[in-house]
Amino acid sequence: MITKEVREWMQKVERGQYSYNDAMKEFMRFSSFLTREEMKMIQSKIKSM
Repeated sequence: MITKEVREWMQKVERGQYSYNDAMKEFMRFSSFLTREEMKMIQSKIKSM
């Protein structure tokens, strides 16, 4: 299950509120807490943008 923090991050990425570097820094901050399935879900969502 993806947390509220991750959903908010994904929404900001979709809206273009982050530069690439800022988005990656933010992702690295919480990525260690994600499961493999959550990472795959995020990856597929980003690829479909």
